[in-house]
Amino acid sequence: MVSDPPLPRPPRPDDSSAKGLSRFLPPLPLFALQPLLGHIVTTIAGRHPELFERLGDNCKKRFLIDPNNLPFFLLLQPDPERPQLKAHRRGQTIAHDVHISGTFMTLLRMIDGQTDSDALFFNRELTVTGDTEAIVALRNALDNMDATLADDVAACFGPLSRPVRGLFDMAFRRGEKNP
Repeated sequence: MVSDPPLPRPPRPDDSSAKGLSRFLPPLPLFALQPLLGHIVTTIAGRHPELFERLGDNCKKRFLIDPNNLPFFLLLQPDPERPQLKAHRRGQTIAHDVHISGTFMTLLRMIDGQTDSDALFFNRELTVTGDTEAIVALRNALDNMDATLADDVAACFGPLSRPVRGLFDMAFRRGEKNP
């Protein structure tokens, strides 16, 4: 396992770049995200047990997913018996086997299968370090899914799944305009 130095904090936008009320609100406390992230990862694990088969022994690895323009990063442990997805504040040192970094929209488009991860890597929009076998296994497992992760995440919201999926679609459209 790798334990890189603490991840840096993203640059804080000045008031002119912040949108709407978000510039006046404090950041969302991470403890509020943890139950939602836990629900999402267990729901996806229940819907797609084949992911663990494709990961093989790599399901015990720790994947640090770093949306480098957000004030936190995620640690994914795709253990079939106890899958975990947790948010951590920047500045923390977390042991991991794989580090995947890019903007939130780049990562979202990649995991939803809208963008080729190899192209992102070679265009330097995505940085990947660590256990190469685990990285390739995760990529192949995600590529072979029948559904998109955006659909699965939206489904976690039950009766709100359609509006949540609409938010994903809106984010994807905005991301296309402002890559």
